[in-house]
Amino acid sequence: MHPLLQQDLEDLPSILDHTNQLAQVFLAGLDGRPVCPPIAEQQLKAGDEQLSAEGCGALAALDSFWQRYAPGISGSAGPRYFGFVTGGSTPASLAADWLVSTIDQNSLLSNDTIAAAIELATIEQLKALLHLPASFTGSFVSGATMANFVGMAIGRQWLGQQRGIDVAQLGLSALGHVQVLSANAHSSSVKALSMLGIGRDALKSIARLVDSEVIDTEALERHLAATSDLPTIVLASAGTVNTASYDDLPALLALRERYPFWLHVDAAFGGIAACSPSYSHLLEGWQFADSITVDAHKWLNVPYDSAIQFTRHMSTQMQVFQNNSAYLEAPSLRPDDYLHLTPENSRRFRALPLWMALKAYGRSGMQEIVERNVMLARRFGDSLAASNGFRLLAPVNLNVVCFALEDISGDTEATRNHFIRLLDLHGVVRCTPTHFNGQPAIRAALVNWMTEDRDIALALASMQTCRTLLEE
Repeated sequence: MHPLLQQDLEDLPSILDHTNQLAQVFLAGLDGRPVCPPIAEQQLKAGDEQLSAEGCGALAALDSFWQRYAPGISGSAGPRYFGFVTGGSTPASLAADWLVSTIDQNSLLSNDTIAAAIELATIEQLKALLHLPASFTGSFVSGATMANFVGMAIGRQWLGQQRGIDVAQLGLSALGHVQVLSANAHSSSVKALSMLGIGRDALKSIARLVDSEVIDTEALERHLAATSDLPTIVLASAGTVNTASYDDLPALLALRERYPFWLHVDAAFGGIAACSPSYSHLLEGWQFADSITVDAHKWLNVPYDSAIQFTRHMSTQMQVFQNNSAYLEAPSLRPDDYLHLTPENSRRFRALPLWMALKAYGRSGMQEIVERNVMLARRFGDSLAASNGFRLLAPVNLNVVCFALEDISGDTEATRNHFIRLLDLHGVVRCTPTHFNGQPAIRAALVNWMTEDRDIALALASMQTCRTLLEE
């Protein structure tokens, strides 16, 4: 054995203790860590782009990393990171994630680990939390991009089945042009269309309701009637990124009865609202969708990277993702045969952090996070609306606040970008730029399990400070 490997094996308890100390230092300082570190701190230090010839051992490597790069690590795990719908890591999920790397299981039905059984149990518990029926099966993937990819890949195969074509075997050319319809397709879905060979140009944007991100179902019906001969996937939004709006799923399901299409629901963060009796009505009808995307590293607050794809068409899914090899077990139609149900042959034990979090906090814990975040988002929106210098661009439907700068002359987009740079430099709260109804906007998404009233107060104070600096 290499002498440094031998030394690290002997020093493993010390290495783990030291890693634990660094983690505790990070978590203890999270409240004061900038949500967006200075750009200079986000750069690699001289010499670190080169491969070391001899190495220095784990303890020295840990210390070098922390001393040189800790200032460049964002406080995105903390309570005032309102960008990109990023959750944090609850204590239970963090502990589980450490174990995932330690026990290093390949989470397949391989008859040599409990991992697949725990993943199946986690999926069943998540279905219970979100009130999804037994007819759905699910599996863990890396994020919403891959969950959308899987859902549409199954949809592509299903469209072929309706025409007697095995797309997985013959290729997409045997099926021909597929149209994908949406009013608000997330960029991850557009990326998935590219990877699937359906193509970005297959996406047809359907009109939205006035001053809304919600699909106009009458416009959709007119388009479906005019293109009834085309294989069709409809992408529904259950929580849009700008305003957390939900498409009218019952109306879409009624259209599906007349114009058979594959209905995929992107509920990356909005689906978690189903755990709350106050907001579950927003998901009415999603139990009849063909496929669903839900992220765990958003509102369920487990570490990156973790998402779940659900479908009611497991046999079709297996046609797409089966992996046949002499050294592997043959595909079997069972919901935990993950080797043959997901894009990956090698899969990290992603289910354990969510399994641990559900066991630790139960239905009531997850519901409390959702309801507290929504309450705080609405309070945040009300305060912005009542303040000088800001205006809401849309009602706060759930946990996303979409707003703009008030009384701005000149180039509003440049001014918006300058304001966000000031906010980043101030380091207290992180928001992201967007566009809504054709105008430059700012969005704040609240999903972190630690966010409380004081964080809203601190965020508002920082924004007022930066708004004043903007005028100087």
